Amino acid sequence: MIRSALITVMVQAARKAGRALTRDFGEVENLQVSQKGPADFVSAADRRSEETLYRELSKARPTFGFLMEERGRVAGTDPQHEWVVDPLDGTTNFLHGIPLFAISIALLREGTPIAGVVYNPINDEMYVGERGQGAYLNNRRLRVAARRELSDCVVCCGIPHRGRGDAERFRAELAAVQSVAAGIRRTGAAALDLAWIASGRFDGFWERGLSAWDLAAGVLLVREAGGFITDLDGGHDVLEKGSVVAGNEPIHHALLTALGAA
Repeated sequence: MIRSALITVMVQAARKAGRALTRDFGEVENLQVSQKGPADFVSAADRRSEETLYRELSKARPTFGFLMEERGRVAGTDPQHEWVVDPLDGTTNFLHGIPLFAISIALLREGTPIAGVVYNPINDEMYVGERGQGAYLNNRRLRVAARRELSDCVVCCGIPHRGRGDAERFRAELAAVQSVAAGIRRTGAAALDLAWIASGRFDGFWERGLSAWDLAAGVLLVREAGGFITDLDGGHDVLEKGSVVAGNEPIHHALLTALGAA
């Protein structure tokens, strides 16, 4: 795994926040049987995780700014560097006791991700990447999958729910990909979806309506694992537009083609 000072800071922050989330997740599983439900508890867990990450990253790099899900943008004295943090990606999974969620931390330099960490504390999977240094899962170097035909591929996606996003457009896109792919999955945690693209577990991924904190670390991981990642228009404004298509070169191209025809 990469041992730079920057990655060390990010990993230590993620592990510290992850220990608390793991404890909170155990409590959520107990709360599932209560009438009130665990929603308020999970919101508090999310805020505690963000506070831990903010404190640890600020201590290590006090001049860097932040973009965070709860706090929003916090300006730093160094205008070139900004942490982009999601303290609990996959909140709905966490709320329902489903062990698919992650902490996502990216560092942007002049708007471009230069380092990223995605950590699932439940199974202790730490994905790390740094620009020009590759991407790793714990100590294993990552490469995107090598499949070249969508008919052989498992593709992951996001699904708009409860009035969020364009459901009709999604159904058209889903039908287009279903007609050519071997299988489709939905995990509910975009940061993990991109980490799993980088590790070759998924062959392709698309989703709309995401925020920068959902995407920034995963974008870096996919690129450092040899993958291709763009917005749904085929451009490089992934963080700004909040739409994403990812895979190896032929699968990325095939997905863009299929989605564009939907």
